[in-house]
Amino acid sequence: MIRIAAVGDVHYDRNSRHRLRNHFETLRGRADLLLIAGDLTQTGTPEEAYALAQDLEGLSIPVVSVLGNHDYHSDRQDEIAEILRGVKVIVLEGETVSFRIGEKTAGVVGHQGYGGVFAGACVTEFGEPETKAFAHHAKVQAEILQAGLQNLETDYKFVLLHFSPIEATLMGEKRELYPFLGSYLLAEAIDSCGADAVFHGHAHFGSEKGLTPGGIPVRNVAQNVIRHAYNIYTFESQRSREARQFSLELNPS
Repeated sequence: MIRIAAVGDVHYDRNSRHRLRNHFETLRGRADLLLIAGDLTQTGTPEEAYALAQDLEGLSIPVVSVLGNHDYHSDRQDEIAEILRGVKVIVLEGETVSFRIGEKTAGVVGHQGYGGVFAGACVTEFGEPETKAFAHHAKVQAEILQAGLQNLETDYKFVLLHFSPIEATLMGEKRELYPFLGSYLLAEAIDSCGADAVFHGHAHFGSEKGLTPGGIPVRNVAQNVIRHAYNIYTFESQRSREARQFSLELNPS
C-alpha cells in the first residue's frame, strides 16, 4: 500500500510564509509522498517561491512538484525551480523520479501538460502560425509524457500534471475555457502506458474525480476544489488487489 498526499494551486505570494507549514508537518506517518500539481506561486516571482520553499523545507516525506502557468508568468520559472530544489523539493518537467517505500517502488512522471481541448473539438495544426504552434505544443507535451511513463519500471506509477487530461474534472468550469485547461492527448498518452492514478490542478472550479477513457483514476487536487491543505489517496499494488479479489471469489457474500 502507498499513500499519496496531493494538492495543487497553492498560489503563494510573498506574504504566504507559514500558511501551510503546520498542515504539511502533520503528514509524518500519514503519507509517503507529497505531490504538488503546479501554480506554486501567484505571479511567478522568486520572492513567492521562497515563501513556499520555507514551508516545505525539512519535511519528513519526499515532495515532488511540477510548475503551473502562474509560475511561468514572470518568465522566471527556472529560478523558481532552483529555489525549490534548494530545499530538496523534486521539480519535474518531463522527467521521472522513483522511490522505495517499504517493499515496493513508486515512480512519478511530472509534466506541466498543456491545453488543446478534447476529442471532437480539438485544435489542429492548421491555419495561422500561432494556431499551428499551439496545437503542435500540445502534441509534443503528450509525447514527452508518454516517453516518461514508458521509462518507469516501478510497482506503482503516478502522473503529476498541471493541466487536465480529461473533461470530467473540468465540470464546473466554463466550456469556453476548456481549450486552456487541458487536452485529451494527455489521456491518450497515459492510457497507452498505464498508471495507478493521475493528479492535476489548474481548474479551480472543476470537479475532483474522473477517469481516463482507459479507466485510470484522475484527481483534480486544486486547493479550491479539494478545500483542504491536501488530500490523501491510498493505493494497493496489483498483487494485493488480485489477492483480495481471489479471497472474495472464494468467500462470496
